[in-house]
Amino acid sequence: MGGKLLILANNSLGLYRFRADLIRTLGQTYTVYASTPRNDHFDDLASIGCHVIETGIDRRGLNPIRDLRLLRTYRRLIREIRPDLVITYTIKCNVYGGYAARRAGVPYAVNVTGLGSAFQHPGLLRRVATCLCRIGLKRAGVVFFENSDNRDVYCRLGIVRQDVCHVLHGAGVNLEQFPLTPYPTDGTVTRFLFIGRVMREKGVDELFAAMRGLRAAGQSCVLHVVGDTEEDYRARLHEGEEAGWLVYHGYQTDVHPFIAEAHCLVLPSYHEGMANVNLESASMGRPLITSRIPGCMEAVREGETGYLCAPQDTDSLLDAMQRFLRLSPAEREAMGRAGRAHMEAEFDKRQVVAETAACLQACVSASR
Repeated sequence: MGGKLLILANNSLGLYRFRADLIRTLGQTYTVYASTPRNDHFDDLASIGCHVIETGIDRRGLNPIRDLRLLRTYRRLIREIRPDLVITYTIKCNVYGGYAARRAGVPYAVNVTGLGSAFQHPGLLRRVATCLCRIGLKRAGVVFFENSDNRDVYCRLGIVRQDVCHVLHGAGVNLEQFPLTPYPTDGTVTRFLFIGRVMREKGVDELFAAMRGLRAAGQSCVLHVVGDTEEDYRARLHEGEEAGWLVYHGYQTDVHPFIAEAHCLVLPSYHEGMANVNLESASMGRPLITSRIPGCMEAVREGETGYLCAPQDTDSLLDAMQRFLRLSPAEREAMGRAGRAHMEAEFDKRQVVAETAACLQACVSASR
């Protein structure tokens, strides 16, 4: 092996689902260590060549005691492993992992997977997050972004310099793991699909309102919801099921069967880095209805592979869903196939992995 890499992440599920191909590629040259909390797919990381280290992280909020403990853990790991490069994902790992690597004199690469709620509105939280990110990213060798708008925000706030930024198409999509799947032809009920955590910032308030509007207008459609939910939405999910326009499946480790049965994926999110569910659904040949925001709109060619709607706008979302419902079965299938072609041309994970690995290698080489 040519050296050692240390990956710092806040979720083993995301690391395994979206970065496994990159880890396998890096493992051909380096010994790869991964520090992450123990949750889904934690043990599976070892099967793709990682030395996995369980590390607790308070993913939400600012708790000085817990965050200081995390910083100390990262400094200890870097001191013990002595990696040639540290790779960080998500804001807390970027801030505290980046600072720990800088203090240890170890080169590091940062991944900004979205702005998150802290950067959405001016105020104290945004000022604190900006200050922390400036400290953590101060000497990063490369900072990866999943869309150019997120990069521009970080540059405008003085968090990073333009010359260290590199924009990727998210994590890309594995075209073989999400193959083109026959479009459903059964029945007269259109099945819309939402995959994600049921929470306000994913646009579920507008989605539920749009579904009620469609059913009130006599449209034959149902919304399938896959994902965990925040407690505030449990009663509303139950109400939708009782009314007959919603089916809640809860959290699922395998989304393939749900995408295969759907006629259209709907994700009216308020903000994203790069929405993987859009890429995965389009790769399987399903049309998309999603927000006209960075991280969502890149997956759609308007009117060709799906429709875009204004964020936080029920009427705009309702209009997009009505436009889809007016399509013939043949037009819907053609839209899905065009989406697959778009993924093949622009979002092939193999291209993203090769591009990322080359940047990381350049980061290591520049430090020697």
